[in-house]
Amino acid sequence: MRKSSFEDLECWKASRDLRLYVTKEIVPTFPKEEKFRLADQMIRASRSVTANIAEGYGRYHYLDEAKFLSNSRGSLHEVLDHGITGLDEGLLTPAQLGILREKAELALKLLNGYRAYLLRKAKEK
Repeated sequence: MRKSSFEDLECWKASRDLRLYVTKEIVPTFPKEEKFRLADQMIRASRSVTANIAEGYGRYHYLDEAKFLSNSRGSLHEVLDHGITGLDEGLLTPAQLGILREKAELALKLLNGYRAYLLRKAKEK
């Protein structure tokens, strides 16, 4: 049964949690000179994760939605890569990266599960 809003999707909720962690816990710790560099890239990538879930949901087509979830998955990996870059450059602590990694792994697991569900539903039609 289709959820009434993309906001009901567990993968969106987990991705939102990741986005909020990036914007409220990681980016504010960066030095000012990183505001338009790594911080901006992390914010854009984390926003892309949830935005692609929402956009795909609004297509009302299993294969289209699965495609947008693939885009979301790519952005999720991008966020994690930016986190690793932040660690390498001394902008993130290992603890911050650990939390980011946990949130990304949960979101990825839920995205993959929902995407698999959509692909199964598309085959049934």
